[in-house]
Amino acid sequence: MASIAIESKPVERSSLTKDFKKQKREDVKQGMKDVYGDNIRLATYSTDSDIEPIKMNWYNKDPLKRGPVVCSRFRSGLTKHNAIGAHSGPYSIYHALSIASRRLDPHHQADYSQANPPFKFPQVPEWSEPGKIVSLDPFGHMTPWLYSGVEKKENVEVRPSMAITKAVLSLPEIKEEVQKGHLKPDGKIVLNKNGDMACTKVAVDPVWYLPGVAERLGISEVDLRRALFEDTNGMYPELVTRPDIKVFAPPIGGCTAYIFGDPANLHKDDKRLSLRVHDECCSSDVFLSDICSCRCYLIFGLVEAAKEAQKGGNGLICYFRKEGRCLGEVTKYMVYNARKRTGDTANNYFPRTEKIAGVKDARFQELMPDILHWFGIHRIDRMLSMSNLKYDAIVNSGIDIVERVEIPDYLLPADCKVEIDAKIASGYFTNGHRYTEEELKKIKGREWEKL
Repeated sequence: MASIAIESKPVERSSLTKDFKKQKREDVKQGMKDVYGDNIRLATYSTDSDIEPIKMNWYNKDPLKRGPVVCSRFRSGLTKHNAIGAHSGPYSIYHALSIASRRLDPHHQADYSQANPPFKFPQVPEWSEPGKIVSLDPFGHMTPWLYSGVEKKENVEVRPSMAITKAVLSLPEIKEEVQKGHLKPDGKIVLNKNGDMACTKVAVDPVWYLPGVAERLGISEVDLRRALFEDTNGMYPELVTRPDIKVFAPPIGGCTAYIFGDPANLHKDDKRLSLRVHDECCSSDVFLSDICSCRCYLIFGLVEAAKEAQKGGNGLICYFRKEGRCLGEVTKYMVYNARKRTGDTANNYFPRTEKIAGVKDARFQELMPDILHWFGIHRIDRMLSMSNLKYDAIVNSGIDIVERVEIPDYLLPADCKVEIDAKIASGYFTNGHRYTEEELKKIKGREWEKL
């Protein structure tokens, strides 16, 4: 193909550039003046004379003395907010788009009547025990009802960060388990021969208490704030300018807990509990990719959770939005490419990830047990996970684990042996063989040419 020569001339920096920048700045200031006002205030400072943040005492057991989490700038929130960031995690961007496109009234007042939880979880001591819960708001599910008076008095916007509902799950693998006789309908947990399962669901958006998160990770709060500010390219300047604000609503996915059996029993030490902590894997969980064991372990966890609930205990699945070990799906697929082009052997499973991402895992399981403490869980009778990282995080947080349960070999999909054997070699729990480095070199995945 013939190349096309393009004549280029050096561009002189002139007053035109300055005029253009000034014009763009003025254009932005003109945008949505009817909603946001005439001036753009990039950040507030702790020394500003008009700052009056709503009181926040994170570990106070009295919700009114603890105070609501207020992120929003709307109404009087600009000077009274006591949290950095925005509610709804990554979906906060779509909230902004809805306002910009004039589809959402920015002054919309949510009507939470009839939206209250169908089950009232008891307040347990862990909600206010220093250090126990630092990555979610223990009162986040009751915010609209607890703080309606504060919202009105202070003229701020208060929004929930948790929600609780009831649901029925219908999964083809569960139906198959019923048809095989491995799981029996009881009309309460497993509702029918189709394998429909009744559960209680708890959705959680992250809310971080920065001093507690820093302590949990073994770093300083100053370093945490600086890294969050710099690595989000300055998205949250108040991480630097407002050291008095200790709460941050990060732009990340949260967790959904699926409870089987009576939720009132979760915190009771005389009731058995089977637990699976599962980190999101869309390609397997949803689309049944066979390169990893994620969906089959999730289904195994659901079956065992139902069986425990049928025996009078509880089954619990905590599903975290941590795609690709928190490295993201784009990175994960690039790792897949590199693996398949270089033989895809188990000994290179983690090194291939590190060469691309620089780290093999960014899930920071240290924060994961917070949802368990929110339920008031002290003991897990059956831990439906082989992960040493999850096990260590839970045990180090003060929760006992009686039994660890690995996934049966017959459930593993065709191309996941590289993944599971590499993880076992790195420390995952097993009752079986732990491969040596030389043995891992001989364990290979499917070749692309055979697809």
